[in-house]
Amino acid sequence: MTASSSAEAATAALSPAPRRSRETLIAAIAFLLFAALPPVASAMNDTFLVFFAIRVMVFAIAAVSLSLILGFGALVSFGHAAYLGLGAYSVAILAEHGYWDVTISLPVTLLVCGLFAAVTGAISLKTRGVYFIMITLAFGQMAYYTATSLSAYGGDDGLTMWGRTEIFGSSVLGDRTTFYYVVLGVLLLSYVVARMIVASRFGRVLQGAKQSEMRLRAIGIDPYWYRLVAYVIAGMMAGLAGALLANAAEFVSPAYMSWHRSGELIVMVVLGGLGSLAGSIVGAATFLVLEEVLAHFTEHWRLIFGPLLVLVVLFGKGGLTAMLGGGRKNG
Repeated sequence: MTASSSAEAATAALSPAPRRSRETLIAAIAFLLFAALPPVASAMNDTFLVFFAIRVMVFAIAAVSLSLILGFGALVSFGHAAYLGLGAYSVAILAEHGYWDVTISLPVTLLVCGLFAAVTGAISLKTRGVYFIMITLAFGQMAYYTATSLSAYGGDDGLTMWGRTEIFGSSVLGDRTTFYYVVLGVLLLSYVVARMIVASRFGRVLQGAKQSEMRLRAIGIDPYWYRLVAYVIAGMMAGLAGALLANAAEFVSPAYMSWHRSGELIVMVVLGGLGSLAGSIVGAATFLVLEEVLAHFTEHWRLIFGPLLVLVVLFGKGGLTAMLGGGRKNG
């Protein structure tokens, strides 16, 4: 082995640690900015900033959940928004029947989303590639059309929530600032849990299946069950984001689980950087900020956003976090 090749090998061996450190720094900066926003918005007397940031954080939770299976498991789910809608409808339907407390709505939300993910995932994960994409799309659309047919709960018109979820009988989430920091706490918890999963043996198997499923089977590991568990965890996490979205808007709609929304979640993950959990947060924030800004100029804002996304993919391989120095350039 030559001196130059030895140096390259040493650099390759050392490079993951600095990348992880930079990604941690990017995530820390993002959380600090979120934490500092309410006082700044209050000083500016701008309530819109707080509501917009809540929306950003909710979709960041959904994007982190998708990144767990897409960025680290190479599972391109085009029905991930179904869990967003299922979580939202679980909370809203319970509220419609007088069950407002988090001790009821949270377990029911996680159970509904977990069961749906387990059943649909068990079937979907028997397929690969474009077949997996199409079958997740089909299951997502099944959930969407089921929601539109629920005439007792608004059907196409959606369902209004006359308040927010209570915590042990208290309406503490009715306060905008308190609700903001609860959403921030859930985002932080989701990020930490996802990162622990990725760093664990379970996460290494999941990433190994992405690289070479045949090699894992050769050493006696069946990646199917690892993928299924990851799929269920991602679905439950997205369902939690849906529950928060329902509380934020105090309204739920079948549009939450449309295939367009699933496509937007994929764009958020790709924009931030595949294989980067912090990138999912950055991608969600960037997507929603660009949507808000460009929509002021034209209702056809996607015609402008599309070329911008292409430029990021072509010249910023690894997404925005790689451009910032925190992502994985190999995707």
